[in-house]
Amino acid sequence: MEEGTTSSSVLPAPDRDIFSHSGPLHLTHIDWKNFHHRRSIAASLVQGVRVLEFDRQQNRQGQQAHAPEWWEFFHFQLVCPLIDVDNSIFGAIYELKLSGLDNSAQIVPRFVIAFRGTIKMQASLPRDLKLDLLCVCNKLHESSRFQIAMQAVQNMVTLAGASNIWLTGHSLGSAIALLAGKNMVKMHSYIETYLFNPPFLSVPKEIIPNEGLWQGIHLANTVIRVGLARVKGLYRIQRPKQFDQVTNQVTALLSLWVPYLFVNPGDHICSGYIRYFEQRKSMTEKLPEISSESSFSNADSESLHLLPSAYLTINLGSTPDFKRAHGIHQWWDPNFDGRSEHYSR
Repeated sequence: MEEGTTSSSVLPAPDRDIFSHSGPLHLTHIDWKNFHHRRSIAASLVQGVRVLEFDRQQNRQGQQAHAPEWWEFFHFQLVCPLIDVDNSIFGAIYELKLSGLDNSAQIVPRFVIAFRGTIKMQASLPRDLKLDLLCVCNKLHESSRFQIAMQAVQNMVTLAGASNIWLTGHSLGSAIALLAGKNMVKMHSYIETYLFNPPFLSVPKEIIPNEGLWQGIHLANTVIRVGLARVKGLYRIQRPKQFDQVTNQVTALLSLWVPYLFVNPGDHICSGYIRYFEQRKSMTEKLPEISSESSFSNADSESLHLLPSAYLTINLGSTPDFKRAHGIHQWWDPNFDGRSEHYSR
């Protein structure tokens, strides 16, 4: 979350907007095979979108603009910004301008499509908050912002191929990237995706302080959900057989897509992913007769925030308050301390 106001005059940028003050200056040599480098670059490109919108609202142009530093340092150029109906910049398409790179392992992206999160600035906050609400209600796909984003992703896949593109986003922007990635999977296109502090739309743990009760509720919920899925299987008359076949195919396709999720335990917006994947793993171990395939139901595949597979990275470092736990800067910290695990269906 960022604070700011709109003005017709040029306003000075806070240090967090200026790459030379808060960016990953330690990455003077990029090793694209290094996961930490790729994470830092993806996060920086998201920050570039945020600062691009700050520049617009605060009338910073030319030499006074701070956004270009966030992509030029990594040899990207801005192809075009993505603009919503309120004229706010919510995304950007970048192109990597380096020749002679080995892309045989499909590690180096040719293009990156990045989406920012909510920012507290007068000109864009009402629209951002409306989209936050749509996200909570699982209706983000109905928004013009998502439709613009989805069209951009489809166009770039047609132009360059899914293997040459990255998707990345932070907070609300990660929800857009996640939904766009899911939709492309249904079209048999798998895009490498980096999701920072993605919203997990569930009841936060803070309102259920007893650890045992919390775990019991989640385990019971999972078992009930699996049980309902089995009941639906016994009574096919309730739904056309073709519907079940389609949803099973979607779930199978999604299981092959493994986005990178970056979460912080101190951020209640995204921390639910930690328990979501741990609970699925625990359920499979405690109830081996329920396969991991059954633990991800067809209904889950239609929920924005739920995934059958992911690389989950948890920030284990100290983030003393929510603002820093939810912030984008933590993900390029040279002293980053985290744990990553691959979860698959």
